[in-house]
Amino acid sequence: MSDTTQLVVIGAGPGGYAAAFYAADLGMQVTLVDREPNPGGVCLYRGCIPSKALLHVAKLIGEARHAPALGVTFGEPRIDLAALRAWKDGVVQKLTGGLGQLGRQRKVTFVQGTASFENARTLSIETADGPRRLAFAHAVIATGSRPATIPGLPDSPRVLDSTGGLALADVPARLLVIGGGYIGLELGSVYAALGSKVSVVEMMPGLLPGADRDLVNVLARRMETVCEAIMLNTKVAEMREGKKGLEVRFEGEGVDPTPQMYDKVLVAVGRKPNSAVPGLERTGVQVDERGFIVVDERRATADPTIFAIGDVVGEPMLAHKASHEARVAVEAIAGEKVAFEPRAIPAVVFTDPEIAWCGLTETEAKKQGRKVEVARFPWAALGRAITLDRPEGFTKLLIDPEAERVLGVGIVGVGAGELIAEGVLAVEMAALATDVKLSIHPHPTLSETIMEAAEVFFGQSTHVYRPKRK
Repeated sequence: MSDTTQLVVIGAGPGGYAAAFYAADLGMQVTLVDREPNPGGVCLYRGCIPSKALLHVAKLIGEARHAPALGVTFGEPRIDLAALRAWKDGVVQKLTGGLGQLGRQRKVTFVQGTASFENARTLSIETADGPRRLAFAHAVIATGSRPATIPGLPDSPRVLDSTGGLALADVPARLLVIGGGYIGLELGSVYAALGSKVSVVEMMPGLLPGADRDLVNVLARRMETVCEAIMLNTKVAEMREGKKGLEVRFEGEGVDPTPQMYDKVLVAVGRKPNSAVPGLERTGVQVDERGFIVVDERRATADPTIFAIGDVVGEPMLAHKASHEARVAVEAIAGEKVAFEPRAIPAVVFTDPEIAWCGLTETEAKKQGRKVEVARFPWAALGRAITLDRPEGFTKLLIDPEAERVLGVGIVGVGAGELIAEGVLAVEMAALATDVKLSIHPHPTLSETIMEAAEVFFGQSTHVYRPKRK
Protein backbone atom coordinates (compact mmCIF):
# COMPACT_ATOMS: atom_id res chain seq x y z
CA MET A 1 0.00 0.00 0.00
CA SER A 2 1.45 3.39 -0.97
CA ASP A 3 0.21 6.83 0.13
CA THR A 4 1.37 10.43 0.18
CA THR A 5 1.12 13.09 2.86
CA GLN A 6 2.20 16.66 3.26
CA LEU A 7 3.64 16.06 6.73
CA VAL A 8 4.44 12.84 8.57
CA VAL A 9 5.23 12.89 12.29
CA ILE A 10 7.11 9.88 13.66
CA GLY A 11 6.32 9.42 17.33
CA ALA A 12 3.11 10.48 19.07
CA GLY A 13 4.35 11.76 22.41
CA PRO A 14 3.76 15.31 23.72
CA GLY A 15 6.00 16.67 20.95
CA GLY A 16 4.71 14.45 18.17
CA TYR A 17 0.98 14.78 18.73
CA ALA A 18 1.35 18.53 19.40
CA ALA A 19 3.11 18.88 16.03
CA ALA A 20 0.52 16.79 14.22
CA PHE A 21 -2.45 18.60 15.74
CA TYR A 22 -1.00 22.08 15.16
CA ALA A 23 -0.12 21.27 11.57
CA ALA A 24 -3.65 20.03 10.99
CA ASP A 25 -5.01 23.23 12.55
CA LEU A 26 -2.93 25.15 9.98
CA GLY A 27 -4.54 23.18 7.17
CA MET A 28 -1.81 20.64 6.42
CA GLN A 29 -2.45 17.04 5.44
CA VAL A 30 -0.91 15.11 8.35
CA THR A 31 -0.04 11.49 9.11
CA LEU A 32 0.99 10.50 12.63
CA VAL A 33 2.89 7.23 13.16
CA ASP A 34 3.34 5.48 16.51
CA ARG A 35 3.54 1.97 17.94
CA GLU A 36 0.77 2.57 20.48
CA PRO A 37 -2.96 2.46 19.61
CA ASN A 38 -3.41 6.14 20.53
CA PRO A 39 -1.22 9.24 20.86
CA GLY A 40 0.44 9.91 24.20
CA GLY A 41 3.97 8.56 24.04
CA VAL A 42 6.08 7.66 27.05
CA CYS A 43 4.78 10.69 28.97
CA LEU A 44 1.19 9.50 29.04
CA TYR A 45 1.69 5.76 28.89
CA ARG A 46 4.79 5.17 31.02
CA GLY A 47 6.00 8.50 32.43
CA CYS A 48 4.61 11.86 33.48
CA ILE A 49 0.97 10.93 33.89
CA PRO A 50 1.06 7.54 35.66
CA SER A 51 3.84 8.74 37.95
CA LYS A 52 1.87 11.83 38.96
CA ALA A 53 -1.22 9.71 39.55
CA LEU A 54 0.78 7.56 41.97
CA LEU A 55 2.43 10.62 43.54
CA HIS A 56 -1.03 11.99 44.26
CA VAL A 57 -1.82 8.81 46.17
CA ALA A 58 1.49 9.13 48.03
CA LYS A 59 0.52 12.70 48.94
CA LEU A 60 -2.83 11.55 50.32
CA ILE A 61 -1.13 8.89 52.44
CA GLY A 62 1.42 11.39 53.67
CA GLU A 63 -1.24 13.92 54.64
CA ALA A 64 -3.23 11.26 56.49
CA ARG A 65 -0.14 10.28 58.48
CA HIS A 66 0.59 13.94 59.22
CA ALA A 67 -2.97 14.71 60.30
CA PRO A 68 -2.54 13.78 64.02
CA ALA A 69 -0.30 16.84 64.37
CA LEU A 70 -3.38 18.89 63.44
CA GLY A 71 -5.69 17.08 65.85
CA VAL A 72 -7.22 14.66 63.33
CA THR A 73 -6.42 10.96 63.44
CA PHE A 74 -7.06 8.41 60.69
CA GLY A 75 -6.32 4.74 60.79
CA GLU A 76 -3.27 3.38 58.98
CA PRO A 77 -4.11 3.39 55.23
CA ARG A 78 -5.05 0.02 53.73
CA ILE A 79 -3.84 -0.20 50.15
CA ASP A 80 -5.70 -2.23 47.52
CA LEU A 81 -2.88 -2.55 45.01
CA ALA A 82 -5.08 -3.97 42.25
CA ALA A 83 -7.55 -1.09 42.61
CA LEU A 84 -4.70 1.42 42.65
CA ARG A 85 -3.24 -0.03 39.44
CA ALA A 86 -6.67 0.01 37.82
CA TRP A 87 -7.21 3.66 38.74
CA LYS A 88 -3.77 4.63 37.39
CA ASP A 89 -4.37 2.70 34.18
CA GLY A 90 -7.80 4.30 33.86
CA VAL A 91 -6.24 7.76 34.00
CA VAL A 92 -3.86 6.79 31.19
CA GLN A 93 -6.65 5.26 29.05
CA LYS A 94 -8.86 8.31 29.49
CA LEU A 95 -6.16 10.73 28.37
CA THR A 96 -4.76 8.67 25.50
CA GLY A 97 -8.27 7.86 24.27
CA GLY A 98 -9.11 11.55 24.38
CA LEU A 99 -6.06 12.35 22.27
CA GLY A 100 -7.15 9.74 19.73
CA GLN A 101 -10.51 11.47 19.47
CA LEU A 102 -8.87 14.89 19.07
CA GLY A 103 -6.75 13.51 16.25
CA ARG A 104 -9.80 12.14 14.43
CA GLN A 105 -11.62 15.45 14.85
CA ARG A 106 -8.68 17.16 13.19
CA LYS A 107 -8.62 14.53 10.41
CA VAL A 108 -5.07 13.47 11.28
CA THR A 109 -4.35 10.05 9.75
CA PHE A 110 -3.06 7.85 12.55
CA VAL A 111 -1.01 4.80 11.61
CA GLN A 112 -0.09 2.29 14.31
CA GLY A 113 3.23 0.77 13.36
CA THR A 114 7.01 1.16 13.16
CA ALA A 115 8.46 3.59 10.63
CA SER A 116 11.77 3.37 8.78
CA PHE A 117 13.23 5.72 6.18
CA GLU A 118 13.65 4.48 2.63
CA ASN A 119 15.06 7.90 1.75
CA ALA A 120 14.52 11.55 2.66
CA ARG A 121 11.07 11.56 1.05
CA THR A 122 9.67 8.09 1.71
CA LEU A 123 8.85 5.98 4.75
CA SER A 124 8.16 2.28 5.08
CA ILE A 125 5.76 1.51 7.92
CA GLU A 126 5.34 -1.97 9.37
CA THR A 127 1.75 -2.36 10.56
CA ALA A 128 -0.39 -5.25 11.77
CA ASP A 129 -1.93 -5.34 8.28
CA GLY A 130 1.41 -5.49 6.50
CA PRO A 131 3.94 -3.01 5.15
CA ARG A 132 2.89 0.43 3.99
CA ARG A 133 4.86 3.00 1.98
CA LEU A 134 4.33 6.68 2.63
CA ALA A 135 5.77 9.53 0.54
CA PHE A 136 6.01 12.88 2.31
CA ALA A 137 7.00 16.48 1.67
CA HIS A 138 8.26 16.98 5.24
CA ALA A 139 8.81 14.79 8.29
CA VAL A 140 9.13 15.52 12.00
CA ILE A 141 11.04 12.99 14.09
CA ALA A 142 9.67 12.89 17.64
CA THR A 143 10.80 9.47 18.80
CA GLY A 144 11.59 10.50 22.37
CA SER A 145 13.89 8.65 24.75
CA ARG A 146 14.22 5.47 26.80
CA PRO A 147 15.59 4.64 30.27
CA ALA A 148 19.38 4.44 30.48
CA THR A 149 20.80 1.16 31.73
CA ILE A 150 23.79 0.10 33.83
CA PRO A 151 25.92 -2.66 32.30
CA GLY A 152 26.69 -5.69 34.43
CA LEU A 153 23.47 -5.79 36.48
CA PRO A 154 21.63 -9.12 36.69
CA ASP A 155 19.04 -9.83 34.02
CA SER A 156 16.28 -10.28 36.55
CA PRO A 157 12.63 -9.29 37.04
CA ARG A 158 13.78 -7.90 40.38
CA VAL A 159 15.74 -5.17 38.55
CA LEU A 160 13.31 -2.48 37.36
CA ASP A 161 13.55 0.59 35.16
CA SER A 162 11.07 3.45 35.43
CA THR A 163 8.55 1.59 33.26
CA GLY A 164 8.71 -1.46 35.51
CA GLY A 165 8.49 0.72 38.59
CA LEU A 166 5.30 2.37 37.35
CA ALA A 167 3.73 -1.02 36.61
CA LEU A 168 3.40 -1.40 40.39
CA ALA A 169 3.47 -5.21 40.34
CA ASP A 170 3.94 -5.27 44.11
CA VAL A 171 5.28 -3.26 47.03
CA PRO A 172 8.72 -4.70 47.90
CA ALA A 173 9.68 -4.79 51.56
CA ARG A 174 13.09 -3.26 50.73
CA LEU A 175 13.73 -1.24 47.58
CA LEU A 176 17.03 0.18 46.38
CA VAL A 177 16.87 3.15 44.03
CA ILE A 178 20.01 3.66 41.94
CA GLY A 179 20.11 7.33 40.99
CA GLY A 180 19.21 10.39 43.03
CA GLY A 181 17.70 12.35 40.14
CA TYR A 182 14.07 13.34 39.77
CA ILE A 183 12.86 9.97 38.43
CA GLY A 184 14.46 8.01 41.25
CA LEU A 185 13.26 10.39 43.96
CA GLU A 186 9.71 10.57 42.63
CA LEU A 187 9.28 6.80 42.32
CA GLY A 188 11.15 6.22 45.56
CA SER A 189 8.70 8.57 47.29
CA VAL A 190 5.77 6.58 45.92
CA TYR A 191 7.08 3.25 47.16
CA ALA A 192 8.04 4.70 50.54
CA ALA A 193 4.48 5.98 50.99
CA LEU A 194 3.08 2.57 50.01
CA GLY A 195 5.18 0.86 52.67
CA SER A 196 8.58 -0.03 51.19
CA LYS A 197 11.79 0.65 53.06
CA VAL A 198 13.56 2.71 50.39
CA SER A 199 17.28 3.37 50.07
CA VAL A 200 18.77 5.74 47.49
CA VAL A 201 22.33 5.50 46.16
CA GLU A 202 23.84 8.39 44.18
CA MET A 203 27.38 8.70 42.78
CA MET A 204 27.41 12.50 43.11
CA PRO A 205 27.83 14.37 46.41
CA GLY A 206 24.18 15.48 46.47
CA LEU A 207 20.71 14.58 45.30
CA LEU A 208 19.36 16.13 42.09
CA PRO A 209 22.75 16.97 40.54
CA GLY A 210 22.62 20.26 38.68
CA ALA A 211 19.86 21.83 40.76
CA ASP A 212 20.66 24.64 43.20
CA ARG A 213 21.81 23.20 46.53
CA ASP A 214 19.68 25.45 48.71
CA LEU A 215 16.53 24.13 47.02
CA VAL A 216 17.71 20.52 47.20
CA ASN A 217 18.71 20.77 50.86
CA VAL A 218 15.09 21.31 51.93
CA LEU A 219 13.98 18.20 50.07
CA ALA A 220 16.99 16.19 51.24
CA ARG A 221 16.12 16.80 54.89
CA ARG A 222 12.63 15.43 54.35
CA MET A 223 13.84 12.49 52.23
CA GLU A 224 16.10 11.47 55.11
CA THR A 225 13.00 10.99 57.27
CA VAL A 226 11.19 9.05 54.54
CA CYS A 227 13.99 6.77 53.35
CA GLU A 228 15.79 3.99 55.16
CA ALA A 229 19.10 5.32 53.83
CA ILE A 230 20.49 7.90 51.40
CA MET A 231 24.01 7.08 50.25
CA LEU A 232 25.88 9.89 48.47
CA ASN A 233 29.30 9.71 46.80
CA THR A 234 28.53 6.02 46.52
CA LYS A 235 28.22 3.52 43.69
CA VAL A 236 27.03 -0.04 43.30
CA ALA A 237 30.17 -2.17 43.14
CA GLU A 238 28.48 -5.53 42.76
CA MET A 239 24.99 -6.99 42.52
CA ARG A 240 24.06 -10.66 42.67
CA GLU A 241 20.70 -12.38 42.62
CA GLY A 242 19.96 -14.88 45.35
CA LYS A 243 16.96 -16.90 46.38
CA LYS A 244 15.64 -14.18 48.69
CA GLY A 245 16.49 -11.10 46.64
CA LEU A 246 19.32 -9.03 45.25
CA GLU A 247 22.56 -8.84 47.18
CA VAL A 248 24.24 -5.46 46.65
CA ARG A 249 27.70 -4.29 47.67
CA PHE A 250 28.49 -0.57 47.72
CA GLU A 251 31.68 1.45 47.39
CA GLY A 252 32.03 4.97 48.77
CA GLU A 253 33.18 7.14 51.64
CA GLY A 254 32.12 5.70 54.97
CA VAL A 255 29.96 3.03 53.35
CA ASP A 256 29.51 -0.33 55.04
CA PRO A 257 31.19 -2.86 52.71
CA THR A 258 28.90 -5.62 53.94
CA PRO A 259 26.49 -6.64 51.15
CA GLN A 260 22.89 -5.58 51.66
CA MET A 261 19.81 -7.56 50.56
CA TYR A 262 16.97 -5.89 48.65
CA ASP A 263 13.74 -7.34 47.30
CA LYS A 264 13.92 -5.14 44.20
CA VAL A 265 16.22 -2.54 42.64
CA LEU A 266 14.98 0.43 40.63
CA VAL A 267 17.50 1.79 38.13
CA ALA A 268 16.91 5.50 37.48
CA VAL A 269 20.14 6.88 36.03
CA GLY A 270 18.72 9.04 33.27
CA ARG A 271 17.43 8.57 29.74
CA LYS A 272 18.90 8.06 26.27
CA PRO A 273 17.55 9.48 22.98
CA ASN A 274 15.77 7.16 20.56
CA SER A 275 17.74 8.44 17.58
CA ALA A 276 18.43 5.05 15.99
CA VAL A 277 15.43 5.39 13.67
CA PRO A 278 15.68 2.61 11.06
CA GLY A 279 16.97 3.93 7.75
CA LEU A 280 18.01 7.31 9.15
CA GLU A 281 21.41 6.80 7.55
CA ARG A 282 19.69 6.97 4.16
CA THR A 283 18.88 10.63 4.82
CA GLY A 284 21.05 13.68 5.47
CA VAL A 285 20.15 13.75 9.18
CA GLN A 286 23.16 13.95 11.50
CA VAL A 287 23.50 12.50 15.00
CA ASP A 288 26.04 13.82 17.53
CA GLU A 289 28.39 11.81 19.75
CA ARG A 290 25.79 11.66 22.56
CA GLY A 291 23.16 10.21 20.27
CA PHE A 292 21.07 13.37 19.83
CA ILE A 293 19.79 14.41 16.41
CA VAL A 294 21.43 17.69 15.40
CA VAL A 295 18.97 20.52 14.68
CA ASP A 296 19.11 24.29 14.21
CA GLU A 297 17.02 26.96 15.93
CA ARG A 298 14.04 26.07 13.70
CA ARG A 299 14.39 22.40 14.75
CA ALA A 300 15.47 21.56 11.18
CA THR A 301 18.02 18.79 10.63
CA ALA A 302 20.80 18.80 8.05
CA ASP A 303 18.27 17.29 5.63
CA PRO A 304 15.93 20.09 4.45
CA THR A 305 12.85 17.83 4.39
CA ILE A 306 13.25 16.50 7.96
CA PHE A 307 12.82 18.20 11.33
CA ALA A 308 13.25 16.76 14.83
CA ILE A 309 11.93 17.74 18.27
CA GLY A 310 11.76 16.65 21.89
CA ASP A 311 14.02 14.32 23.85
CA VAL A 312 15.68 13.05 20.68
CA VAL A 313 17.30 16.47 19.99
CA GLY A 314 18.73 17.22 23.43
CA GLU A 315 18.20 18.31 26.99
CA PRO A 316 16.25 19.23 28.93
CA MET A 317 14.21 16.09 28.26
CA LEU A 318 10.86 17.54 29.25
CA ALA A 319 7.42 17.11 27.72
CA HIS A 320 6.58 20.82 27.72
CA LYS A 321 9.85 21.63 25.95
CA ALA A 322 8.94 19.11 23.23
CA SER A 323 5.46 20.60 22.81
CA HIS A 324 6.87 24.08 22.23
CA GLU A 325 9.51 22.78 19.85
CA ALA A 326 6.66 21.16 17.94
CA ARG A 327 5.03 24.50 17.27
CA VAL A 328 8.32 26.02 16.11
CA ALA A 329 9.01 23.13 13.72
CA VAL A 330 5.51 23.23 12.22
CA GLU A 331 5.63 27.00 11.73
CA ALA A 332 9.04 26.66 10.06
CA ILE A 333 7.61 24.01 7.72
CA ALA A 334 4.74 26.38 7.00
CA GLY A 335 7.26 29.00 5.90
CA GLU A 336 7.21 31.24 8.97
CA LYS A 337 10.37 32.90 10.27
CA VAL A 338 10.64 31.33 13.71
CA ALA A 339 13.23 30.09 16.22
CA PHE A 340 13.18 28.09 19.44
CA GLU A 341 14.69 30.62 21.85
CA PRO A 342 13.09 30.24 25.28
CA ARG A 343 14.52 32.25 28.16
CA ALA A 344 12.94 29.97 30.74
CA ILE A 345 12.08 26.29 30.47
CA PRO A 346 10.58 25.31 33.83
CA ALA A 347 11.68 22.17 35.63
CA VAL A 348 9.63 20.53 38.37
CA VAL A 349 10.51 17.67 40.70
CA PHE A 350 7.21 16.28 41.99
CA THR A 351 8.48 15.01 45.32
CA ASP A 352 7.23 16.15 48.73
CA PRO A 353 8.10 18.97 48.97
CA GLU A 354 8.20 19.84 45.29
CA ILE A 355 11.11 21.73 43.73
CA ALA A 356 10.66 24.00 40.72
CA TRP A 357 12.89 26.45 38.91
CA CYS A 358 13.15 28.39 35.66
CA GLY A 359 15.50 30.77 33.92
CA LEU A 360 18.96 31.38 35.35
CA THR A 361 19.97 29.31 38.39
CA GLU A 362 22.58 30.19 40.99
CA THR A 363 24.62 27.21 39.80
CA GLU A 364 24.62 28.54 36.24
CA ALA A 365 25.33 32.10 37.35
CA LYS A 366 28.46 30.95 39.21
CA LYS A 367 29.67 28.99 36.19
CA GLN A 368 29.12 32.02 33.97
CA GLY A 369 30.72 34.42 36.45
CA ARG A 370 27.53 36.45 36.27
CA LYS A 371 26.69 38.82 39.08
CA VAL A 372 23.18 38.37 40.45
CA GLU A 373 21.36 39.33 43.62
CA VAL A 374 19.27 36.59 45.23
CA ALA A 375 16.14 37.60 47.12
CA ARG A 376 14.69 34.80 49.29
CA PHE A 377 11.39 34.71 51.11
CA PRO A 378 11.04 31.95 53.73
CA TRP A 379 7.71 30.17 53.87
CA ALA A 380 8.02 30.10 57.65
CA ALA A 381 6.89 33.75 57.46
CA LEU A 382 3.88 32.96 55.25
CA GLY A 383 0.40 32.62 56.72
CA ARG A 384 -0.83 30.12 54.12
CA ALA A 385 2.15 27.82 54.65
CA ILE A 386 1.56 27.90 58.41
CA THR A 387 -2.10 26.94 57.95
CA LEU A 388 -0.91 23.91 55.94
CA ASP A 389 1.68 23.11 58.64
CA ARG A 390 4.28 23.06 55.85
CA PRO A 391 6.56 26.05 56.52
CA GLU A 392 9.82 24.42 55.36
CA GLY A 393 9.90 25.92 51.86
CA PHE A 394 11.14 29.17 50.38
CA THR A 395 10.92 31.18 47.17
CA LYS A 396 13.84 32.99 45.59
CA LEU A 397 14.31 35.41 42.73
CA LEU A 398 17.59 35.86 40.86
CA ILE A 399 17.75 39.51 39.88
CA ASP A 400 20.18 41.56 37.81
CA PRO A 401 21.48 44.05 40.41
CA GLU A 402 21.83 46.84 37.86
CA ALA A 403 18.80 46.49 35.57
CA GLU A 404 16.69 44.93 38.38
CA ARG A 405 15.36 42.41 35.85
CA VAL A 406 14.16 38.98 37.04
CA LEU A 407 16.56 36.42 35.54
CA GLY A 408 15.45 33.26 37.32
CA VAL A 409 13.08 31.86 39.93
CA GLY A 410 13.46 28.91 42.30
CA ILE A 411 10.82 27.48 44.63
CA VAL A 412 10.80 24.58 47.08
CA GLY A 413 7.67 23.69 49.00
CA VAL A 414 4.26 22.08 48.63
CA GLY A 415 2.75 22.95 45.24
CA ALA A 416 5.93 24.56 43.89
CA GLY A 417 5.16 23.13 40.45
CA GLU A 418 1.90 25.05 40.33
CA LEU A 419 3.63 28.31 41.28
CA ILE A 420 6.56 28.33 38.87
CA ALA A 421 4.55 29.42 35.81
CA GLU A 422 4.44 32.98 37.14
CA GLY A 423 8.21 32.89 37.30
CA VAL A 424 8.38 31.66 33.69
CA LEU A 425 6.22 34.57 32.58
CA ALA A 426 8.32 37.05 34.53
CA VAL A 427 11.56 35.82 32.95
CA GLU A 428 10.14 35.55 29.43
CA MET A 429 8.63 39.04 29.59
CA ALA A 430 11.84 40.53 31.08
CA ALA A 431 9.84 41.69 34.10
CA LEU A 432 11.53 43.91 36.66
CA ALA A 433 11.50 43.19 40.36
CA THR A 434 9.25 46.26 40.67
CA ASP A 435 6.70 44.67 38.29
CA VAL A 436 6.49 41.59 40.49
CA LYS A 437 6.38 43.64 43.70
CA LEU A 438 3.54 45.86 42.47
CA SER A 439 1.43 42.98 41.08
CA ILE A 440 -1.22 42.38 43.75
CA HIS A 441 -1.29 38.73 44.80
CA PRO A 442 -4.25 37.10 46.56
CA HIS A 443 -4.06 36.52 50.31
CA PRO A 444 -3.63 34.07 51.90
CA THR A 445 -1.92 32.00 49.19
CA LEU A 446 1.45 30.42 48.49
CA SER A 447 1.74 32.63 45.41
CA GLU A 448 2.32 35.64 47.68
CA THR A 449 5.85 34.35 48.23
CA ILE A 450 6.83 35.48 44.72
CA MET A 451 5.64 39.01 45.42
CA GLU A 452 7.26 39.06 48.85
CA ALA A 453 10.56 37.80 47.44
CA ALA A 454 10.52 40.84 45.15
CA GLU A 455 9.83 43.00 48.21
CA VAL A 456 12.83 41.39 49.94
CA PHE A 457 15.00 42.59 47.06
CA PHE A 458 14.05 46.17 47.92
CA GLY A 459 14.27 45.58 51.70
CA GLN A 460 10.51 46.20 52.00
CA SER A 461 8.99 42.78 52.69
CA THR A 462 5.99 43.10 54.98
CA HIS A 463 6.54 39.78 56.71
CA VAL A 464 10.35 39.61 56.81
CA TYR A 465 12.58 42.31 58.26
CA ARG A 466 15.58 42.47 55.97
CA PRO A 467 16.64 46.07 55.31
CA LYS A 468 18.29 46.73 52.00
CA ARG A 469 22.04 46.95 52.26
CA LYS A 470 23.34 50.38 51.31
